[in-house]
Amino acid sequence: MAGRIVAEDIAAVKERTSIVDVVRDHVTLRNAGTGSMKGLCPFHDEKSPSFTVRESAGTFHCFGCGEGGDVVAFVQKVDGLTFVEAVERLAARLGMEVRREEGGPSGESLGRRSRLVEAHRIAQELYADRLVNSPDARAARDFLRARDFTGADAARFGVGFSPRGGEELARLLRSRGFSEEEMALAGLVGRGARGSYDRFRGRLMWPIRDTSGDTIGFGARRIFDDDRIEAKYLNTTETTIYKKSQVLYGIDLAKKAISGGRRAVVVEGYTDVMAAHLSGVEAAVATCGTAFGVDHIKLLRRLMRDEPGLDPARIIFTFDGDAAGQKAAMKAFAEDQRWTAQSFVAVATDGMDPCDLRLRRGPEAVKHLVEDAVPMFEFAVRTLIGRLDLTTAEGRVQAMKVAAPVINSIKDPSLRPEYERTVAGWIGVGVEQLADAVRRAGTLRPPEEPRRREAEAAEPTADELAAALPMPNMRDPLVNAEAQLLQVFLQYPNVITGEMLDSIAPESWVAPAHRAVFDAVRSVVVTEGMTLAQWVQAVTTNAPLAAQPLVSALAVASLPVTLDPSSGLPEARYVASLVARVREVSITREIADSLSLIRRLSSDPDADPAQVRAVSKRLQDRQRALADLRERVS
Repeated sequence: MAGRIVAEDIAAVKERTSIVDVVRDHVTLRNAGTGSMKGLCPFHDEKSPSFTVRESAGTFHCFGCGEGGDVVAFVQKVDGLTFVEAVERLAARLGMEVRREEGGPSGESLGRRSRLVEAHRIAQELYADRLVNSPDARAARDFLRARDFTGADAARFGVGFSPRGGEELARLLRSRGFSEEEMALAGLVGRGARGSYDRFRGRLMWPIRDTSGDTIGFGARRIFDDDRIEAKYLNTTETTIYKKSQVLYGIDLAKKAISGGRRAVVVEGYTDVMAAHLSGVEAAVATCGTAFGVDHIKLLRRLMRDEPGLDPARIIFTFDGDAAGQKAAMKAFAEDQRWTAQSFVAVATDGMDPCDLRLRRGPEAVKHLVEDAVPMFEFAVRTLIGRLDLTTAEGRVQAMKVAAPVINSIKDPSLRPEYERTVAGWIGVGVEQLADAVRRAGTLRPPEEPRRREAEAAEPTADELAAALPMPNMRDPLVNAEAQLLQVFLQYPNVITGEMLDSIAPESWVAPAHRAVFDAVRSVVVTEGMTLAQWVQAVTTNAPLAAQPLVSALAVASLPVTLDPSSGLPEARYVASLVARVREVSITREIADSLSLIRRLSSDPDADPAQVRAVSKRLQDRQRALADLRERVS
């Protein structure tokens, strides 16, 4: 076996290699004084740059975590290599062959990472050749043509085709001196009862490269109906050189544009990356079979110089407009605090991804999609409140609850008052109402899907009903008035008239438990000869289980007024005032609904003027009705 690398060759590699160029494969650097450059450290997460490189000394040092050394130490640390592997990699970068003390270079002496990278390079060459020359690859070529990708486009991105036979790559690697263990460790070849077999067979192949351009894995798409694996996409399994949570497809091609423009565009698939780059959006990258996460953020932050003191960088996500896309966007927003960058979301109006958009509407449409991206804050709020019914008071209250933490999560506090005004218009509430909700709210947490009871679900239990009907808050004057009116209905059913019951809308009741009792009252007909006990029992029977104790309590509670001596009943004026007080709720709610709708229409430049006039008229009618009601009982 070959010995150590000759010392003179190690010295030559260090002398001929620019440490700044090597570091720039991983970190965007800027001038930081004479002979120094600075960027965000790749070895620990930091907000302000403390990672310094001196070209003249050929060294780096991070004043945050203490890592430092020469160019070989940097490559060792950043790529997880041995000393020998790092020297060999730098030598290959220079086109230089290093010598060994006991003889020439030996394939067996190469470090493990270098061996795995070399295996992937051979595999990519094979796949690229077969895409062009294999008759079996016609379906793969048709797939690309159908998406307007040419042979030159495929070559630019290294796209290939894995032979269908299942043994061709294994034979090739074996002939190049790779052991069965190395092929398996690379994730390119599997082992079965009948021997080794190619892991990827009969699929369209995309090489996944790291920032330095080394191929470290593959993404493979199903194109044949008889493919034994149903999954549309297969990615290389986790290996010592491929960690899907730490790589981005297209980063090798996009890093220059990301660094220069301080902008990254995250799309959802391999063909989307190709379409974006071919449309002039050269900062596009995609995750590889996993959600966009913390390690991806760290990688892009280093390249974009996402740090305080500079104009904010921009990170733009393109998501499908469906529920899955919205969920992905909300997850990305939940991680937004990890950036100094401003986050945006681009969603085509008809839900097309960049690949489809380029195909149907041309490259300019892809550019416009990215340029017209909306702030992620706006997308997040509209996504959350879009699930709610803003025509109801309950919906608007819930909308304020879900929007408030998002507003609190905006990184720049000076922007929050303006966003409060904007969101208040979207929801249809007063600015002060929303501002109060924001003051009482925390920051955003990862969203949860709302729980809904399925139509075919079992009947709710008593405990579930009790939870759905919380006991009324009697400290609320309006709730207290509701309770008094129900006391009258239960204790003096003779005062009840059909007109009285019909005048009270079910939604007038503030306390859900009171509404349940009222519904039970309306469902029972007072018959001649019915005793009070029978009446109360009938109402109790018709009330939900959780509300029955409340019926009993209201039936015996003392009224806070003196009864009319002549009739032994509560005074008509008192009963009328209680009915009016409860009726006010529904009229006031209708007024609030109209005001809310007017606010939402006012914030919509495309609103129909006729609709605005109709809503204004309805608002005036309900305001007059409220005034008349109050005048009658004054």
